[in-house]
Amino acid sequence: MNPTPANLTPKPKTTPSRQPNQDLIAPLSAPDPDPPATQYTRPNPLPLRYRLASNFLQAPLFGLATIAFGCLSLLASLFDKNGQTQHRIARIWARATLQISRSPVTICGRENLTKHPVAIYAANHASYMDTPVIFASLPMQFRILARHQLWRVPFIGWHLKRSGQIPINQDNARASVASLQLGVKALKAGMPLFVFPEGGRTPDGHLQPFMNGVSYVAVRARVPIIPIALIGTYELLPIHTRQYFPRPLYVIAGEPIPTTEYTTKTLDALTTRLREAIASLCEACSGG
Repeated sequence: MNPTPANLTPKPKTTPSRQPNQDLIAPLSAPDPDPPATQYTRPNPLPLRYRLASNFLQAPLFGLATIAFGCLSLLASLFDKNGQTQHRIARIWARATLQISRSPVTICGRENLTKHPVAIYAANHASYMDTPVIFASLPMQFRILARHQLWRVPFIGWHLKRSGQIPINQDNARASVASLQLGVKALKAGMPLFVFPEGGRTPDGHLQPFMNGVSYVAVRARVPIIPIALIGTYELLPIHTRQYFPRPLYVIAGEPIPTTEYTTKTLDALTTRLREAIASLCEACSGG
């Protein structure tokens, strides 16, 4: 279950023309030239017994849990009209997979998660385990803005489709904007949203450029953005890795960012503020 739109590098101001809505799917800026070294550390190789446990016990159990709860979610969708039952199933799946990974989660700033009945929750994206952590931690039903490729994944994609999650087509600007409008509609109907503003997992553990899509949705719906830092998930299951490196995980929720002072013409400023807020939470936790 992953999230928001991607895009082209923003054009300089001297460019004579600009495609409509281009800034909604483009990265805000280039990656930091020198990311803080204290933010993430690459896990050391596990002893043989842990690698065997990861490959032959934890990974298969994760797959079985996903299949089992995915089937339950599909069955629930036949009678679950508002998605509450499917969301409960997703939460149970998330907690089960975290137990399988042997990585307990601690939530800091819990009060910031409930300050607003409707908001956008935005976090850094470091690992496949981010999604279970979010479902296990957020205390309300929500919808996610996720990359449309996930809808093709068996069981996970079926759950996403049947539970009303919102796909973002990063390859098509017009389709991407249409999906963002669905996010605005959900927020105005009273349903919180969750997004990964980076649009995909970090390849190296460092914070990547943010997309403007989350800012666009927040401004159009007039709702605040709650910045969240996920700590430890990159080390638990780095990208292109199949082995678990069990460790404590932390969900750090920052102060809500109001969006009423922003417009669709100042999305870059809001996106910058959001990225800086999440970066500060990551650095504070790592002691950077």
